[in-house]
Amino acid sequence: MPYNSRIAERQRGARTSYHGGGRRSGGNRRAPKKDYIHPSRFVKAANPTQEVAYEPTHRFEDFAAHPLIHDNIKAKGFVIPSPIQDQTIPLGLAGRDVIGIANTGTGKTIAFAVPVLHKLLTDPQARALIVAPTRELAQQIEEECRAIGKKSGVYGTLLIGGTGMGNQLRDLRLQPQIVIGTPGRIKDHIERGTLKLDRFNIVVLDEVDRMLDMGFIEDVTEILEQVHSERQSFFFSATMNNNVRKLIDFFAKDPITVSVKTGDTSDNVHQDIVCYDTTTSKIEQLHSILIKEDVSKAIIFDETQRSVERLARELLARGFKVDDIHGGKTQGQRQRALARFKKNEVTILVATDVAARGIDVADITHVINYTTPQKYEDYIHRIGRAGRAGRVGYALTFVTD
Repeated sequence: MPYNSRIAERQRGARTSYHGGGRRSGGNRRAPKKDYIHPSRFVKAANPTQEVAYEPTHRFEDFAAHPLIHDNIKAKGFVIPSPIQDQTIPLGLAGRDVIGIANTGTGKTIAFAVPVLHKLLTDPQARALIVAPTRELAQQIEEECRAIGKKSGVYGTLLIGGTGMGNQLRDLRLQPQIVIGTPGRIKDHIERGTLKLDRFNIVVLDEVDRMLDMGFIEDVTEILEQVHSERQSFFFSATMNNNVRKLIDFFAKDPITVSVKTGDTSDNVHQDIVCYDTTTSKIEQLHSILIKEDVSKAIIFDETQRSVERLARELLARGFKVDDIHGGKTQGQRQRALARFKKNEVTILVATDVAARGIDVADITHVINYTTPQKYEDYIHRIGRAGRAGRVGYALTFVTD
């Protein structure tokens, strides 16, 4: 049977024995108070890092991976690995724990998918757990793993939100070899007794820093405490702050660090503010921005689900090709909106912070903060949607006079 998956998730809180800080959002909790961010922090000229040509040590055909993986890699047209792939795949195939420090969009998924799927194909007892901070990122990982594991017979389950529990419970009873999901839903199944992790001996945590920023540290810690004690671990992160370091030090065993980060993602983004004094002037200024020639694809951030829908309706009435995405949408609705955005069927996506984390669309030219974020770290995540693949992007933040 080819690689298969099902979809499900419900995010819930948890407690654990390891504490490294962080917060969780959800349920009926009151929204945290918004930090004051001085407008000057939203103004910065782009300063793209001059990329040094990387000379890879390997070609994909050089890696000692299962022949089926080579066939699928070749079918995707991959020949020369990216730096993170070139350095991580051999270590992963050798069974080493790996810490990967790399910018978003550098090919991290293939860097761990190749060794993980090789292990699953060569060891019938192997089980892999891949944890990502958002539904969208988990889906992207699942799509890559499905492509690399095509016709392998590896059976997998995708545990994310927005669908019912029936299909997912049925799939988990079939004891999948690979489980991909978000922390809240994985933790939910642990509590239900429908997912037992004691046989899982491969663990991947992708975008660890973002996972901890979103308040998942307790869930992630409890998940890691329940997997097999003899395991191979992959930790990928764009930054290495104290909480990330503590988590990795607590669970990794003699890891090798591979760092290919080439500066902050925001260095490629030209940042500026837009001043307004009334609601009317605000929407008119937004309209004026969006009709400019250089705004070919934009993501606009607003504060609440209701305000996102209201703004999307207003822009649609003004003739723009627009869709919206937020946490109140079903997973199918979010997938369709994102697919339309990627295919340029719509060129403007209005979103809340939570829904936009994990969106990986390479050709976004502009990020527009129609409302300021809760805190500065959220701002950095927002503007990181632009300025990818070596391009210079633009971030505009609306502030009151």
